[in-house]
Amino acid sequence: MIKTHEIKAQSRKDEGKGASRRLRHASFVPAVVYGAGQAPQSIQIEHNTILLAAKHEWFFSSVLDLNVDGNVQKVLVRDWQKHPFKQLMMHMDFLRVNENEAIRVSVPLHFLNQEKSAAGKTSGVVISHNLTEVEITCLPKHLPEFIELDLGELNPGDIIHLSQLKLPANVEIVALHLGESHDIAVVTANTVQEEVEAAPAEGEAAAAPAAVAAPAKKDDKK
Repeated sequence: MIKTHEIKAQSRKDEGKGASRRLRHASFVPAVVYGAGQAPQSIQIEHNTILLAAKHEWFFSSVLDLNVDGNVQKVLVRDWQKHPFKQLMMHMDFLRVNENEAIRVSVPLHFLNQEKSAAGKTSGVVISHNLTEVEITCLPKHLPEFIELDLGELNPGDIIHLSQLKLPANVEIVALHLGESHDIAVVTANTVQEEVEAAPAEGEAAAAPAAVAAPAKKDDKK
């Protein structure tokens, strides 16, 4: 069952940099909702609401119930601006979704049982997660919060490609629609061999280079 996540917000009329600055001082985040053939709507959300929600993966990869003054809209987070070094969200954009139209969303990958695999237990094997999220397309009601990849059977030398991911029903990977060349590696298990200097052959170490004698000078003929 798909979980629902509600974010409460309020409509706002004041716009511009000055209004946004005042909102931030009052611990609100200015935001805009657009899309679905409707006019953009300026809103404000309590900063603590955004700060707590942003700590969860679902906030950025799920269809949210955005409750604006009691009116609930289905939306996706489309853009956000954070302060360069403070724990502050400066601005957010939400995209309205039509529940009858497919959407494209990047969802996180969860890697399971890596430490239990043969590759994970083998010394000298480096397991690389080449992707940590994947772009999928589906109807909003089928959108998963994440996709799991079980690495329990991963062996040294194995490569897992996009086409090998087990997807929920009615969910497709966008890149695979573009052809085989886009079926890239998600996980690789490469064996790293240490470079060992070749030992000198027997007798080579002790043998010193022969000295080249300087030619003797001939006496000048008188």
